[in-house]
Formats: sequence, structure tokens, C-alpha cells
Amino acid sequence: MSKLAKDAAAFKSTLKRQDYTSWHSQPPPLDAQPPAQPSPKKKRPKSNIVYSQPADTGTGVHVNTQLVYAVNHLKSTPNPMRLQDLAILTNTPLDTDHVLLEKFKSHDRVLWDPKTDLYSYKHEFNFRNKASLLTEIQRRTRKGGGIAVRDLKEAWKEAPAAIEELEQDGEVLVIRTAKDGQLKMVFWNEIKGDEESGGKLVEQVYVGATSLGEPEVSPCTFPLRFDRREAVATSGLQTKT
Repeated sequence: MSKLAKDAAAFKSTLKRQDYTSWHSQPPPLDAQPPAQPSPKKKRPKSNIVYSQPADTGTGVHVNTQLVYAVNHLKSTPNPMRLQDLAILTNTPLDTDHVLLEKFKSHDRVLWDPKTDLYSYKHEFNFRNKASLLTEIQRRTRKGGGIAVRDLKEAWKEAPAAIEELEQDGEVLVIRTAKDGQLKMVFWNEIKGDEESGGKLVEQVYVGATSLGEPEVSPCTFPLRFDRREAVATSGLQTKT
């Protein structure tokens, strides 16, 4: 056997011993398994627990903050109060802090009665009935202006209802908001539409006129036809032809 034939036989023998399970070959398929389904998300159970909220301790620790809080509370109270009760309700050291007490007493909106030792809020207006309310409205209107209804309500919570009654009686004039018709400003009605003052409401005059039927037409005192030549001749003048 020639050398070439031996080499060919050796090459074939090598090919038979070669392992073809290389990276090109595909691995045997594994047993097919379905993809795992995600577990359903557990819902958090509803809790009926009501957690406690912090108390309204808006008094703060600064003297001026406590002063404002105490004055505002006194403003919302229609009746005079004892200092001890005000200190408890506002959680302020009014009865123990001398600096705070002096500031409170010297406030321009705080009234202190030394006889009863009671404190009250000094509103801009001081009235508690409809007659006094009308007097206050008249006084302000004479000065050239009206009064905001919210300011009157702060002094007397029944003021809006009393103003509406005065409006129906023709004693005051009011301005209402365009959106919901709430009372905004009030003025004294200086010119009232009654017979004593020589006037009537427009509606009453209109109703009286229409109830009598059509008025009679008075005869015309002017000539319906004007003749210029006749007028000139009557006056003694001559016309040029």
C-alpha cells in the first residue's frame, strides 16, 4: 500500500472516532412544562380602626400666637366669659402668664368689666335688636356709605334676617351677590315710597293707571294744518309774489 493510501485510511479512521456533539448540535428537548402562573395578589383587608387625630392645639407657645387665639375665641362667644374659662377652652395660660394677661387686657378689642371680672369682645357695632340695627344703618348712611352685612352679622347673628324684614318694610336698600343672591351691603332708604312723603311705588302707580282703562285724549290746542300765507296775512304783513 502506497503512502497516499495509508494517509487516506488514517484520515477516515480519525473521522470515525470524532465526537460530533459540539456546540453546533442541538441538545435533546426537555419535557415541556407550562409556564408558572403568577399567584393572585392578595387584597389588603379593610380596617375599621379609626386612628386618633392630633388635637387642635393651635395655641402655639409664642405669646402673640396665644393672644390671637384667645381673642378670636372671645370674638366667637356672644356672652362675657371668665378668664379661667377662657384659658381652659383655648388651652392658653391666660390665668398664669402675666405677660400674656397684660397683652390680653390691653387689646383694643377686649373689654374687661372690673365689677364682674368678665371679658367680652368689642365689636365694631353694638346692637341686639332690629330698631338698634336700623339706627346704626342710618348713622352710617348719613356719613356717605353702607355697611357690609358680614360685619353686622359678627355683632349680631340675627342681623341678616332683620335686614330682610327691614327691606320688606322699605326701610333699607340692599345689594346682593350675583351668584346666589346673598346679602352683601345694606343702606338706609332715605326716600321711601309712601303717601306721607308724597310718593308711591312704581308698581302701585302702574297698577292704578291700568285699572282705570285707557285715559281720555285731551283735544289738541295746536292747529293740525299750518298755512303760512294765512298766518302772514293775519299778522298784517304782505307776501311777495
